[in-house]
Amino acid sequence: MNQNSNQQKIQNPETQIQKTPQMNDRDFINDMLTTEKYMTTAYSVAMHEASHDGLYQDILSIFNETENCQRDLYNAMFRKGWYKIEAADQQKLQQAYQQFQGYTNQFPGGSNIQ
Repeated sequence: MNQNSNQQKIQNPETQIQKTPQMNDRDFINDMLTTEKYMTTAYSVAMHEASHDGLYQDILSIFNETENCQRDLYNAMFRKGWYKIEAADQQKLQQAYQQFQGYTNQFPGGSNIQ
């Protein structure tokens, strides 16, 4: 995995693909990844609104399978260098942590949250 300190991008070396007007492997995997993301969002909403416990459990099972597929597709794209992520800024992480700690102290027993 390469990390370019100037751009703070983290990615693997990109697997080269032929660039043509037709869809290639990267396009197909990206399309499937996008679809899986939309599906997990929809299943999440369905779980929140399911009033029957059996239905909730069925949707949860399908949600978990879909989420695992999404993760596998993401990992495949990342391995091939087709998915880039930005390195986290440590100062921003510390600020977010401190902000969260401030929120937890506003609730009864909030200082006990780990």
